[in-house]
Amino acid sequence: MNQPAVTTEGLTKRFGDAIAVNGLTLTIPAGQIAGIVGPNGAGKTTLLRMLTGVLSPSEGSASICGFDVVREALAVKRCVGYAPESAAVFESLSALEYLEMAAQLYGVPLELAHERIFRLGDFFELSRRTLTDQLLGAYSKGMRRKVIIASALLHDPSVVIFDEPLDGLDPMAAIAFKGLIHALAGQGKTIIYSSHLLDVVERLCDRVIILDHGRLAMDGSPAELLAAGQSSTLEKLFAQITGATEMSDRALDVAKALTGRGAKAE
Repeated sequence: MNQPAVTTEGLTKRFGDAIAVNGLTLTIPAGQIAGIVGPNGAGKTTLLRMLTGVLSPSEGSASICGFDVVREALAVKRCVGYAPESAAVFESLSALEYLEMAAQLYGVPLELAHERIFRLGDFFELSRRTLTDQLLGAYSKGMRRKVIIASALLHDPSVVIFDEPLDGLDPMAAIAFKGLIHALAGQGKTIIYSSHLLDVVERLCDRVIILDHGRLAMDGSPAELLAAGQSSTLEKLFAQITGATEMSDRALDVAKALTGRGAKAE
C-alpha cells in the first residue's frame, strides 16, 4: 500500500538512431493526477505505450502497482486502464458488444459489467438504445471517445492513463469528464493525463511533467513550475522551455504575408 503507483528508472526507447524517450526517471504516488505535456515528438505517447506494455523499453525499467511492465506484463494490464489517443474501435459491433468484450478480457462478470456499462453510458449521455442498437461505425468521434474512456474504467483499475481524452468531446461531456477525473483521484486512483491543452492541464492536474526531446524538462505542481519559471501561465512557461517564444513573431510574419503586407512576389 505504501509503494508508488508508477515508477520509471532510466526509461529509454530507441527507434533506430532516434531516441524517443531518454533516461526518464519518475515516481508517481497513488491518488495523484499527473499531467504529461510536451511538443510533438517529445516522447509522451511513447512513454504511455511503454507503461501499458504496448512497447518494450530499450533500456531502463518501469513498474506499475509494483509490477514490472516487461516481466509482469499481464499483472500490469490488470491494474491499468488505458484510453489511447486513437478512437479506433470495432465498427461492426455495438457499443454494448464492444464493452462486453473489454470486460470479458479483464475477467469482469457480465452482470457487474452491465451495471458499470450502463452507469457510464448514463454519465456520458449515451442512451441504452444507443449502446445496444447502434453500431460503432455510425458513432461520432466524440461518442467513440466516450466508449474508449468507458472501456478503460470497466475493470476498476488502480492506475488510469488518458492520452488526449478531451479530443472530440462536446463541452458538457468535457466538464463531466474532468469532474470524473477528480472523483477517481479522490478514491485513490492514480491518473496519468497526457494532453496538448495546457490550460486544462494547469487547472486539472496536481503535478505537471514537461518532456522535451524525450527528456524530463520540468516536474512539479503547477504553482511550483510557474514560480520557478517566473511565468503567469503554463502556456508561457512551456514556450520558454521548448523554445517556442518566437512563435508570435513568426505568426505575425505569416499573417502579413497572407494579407499582402509581406514581401511582394516578383
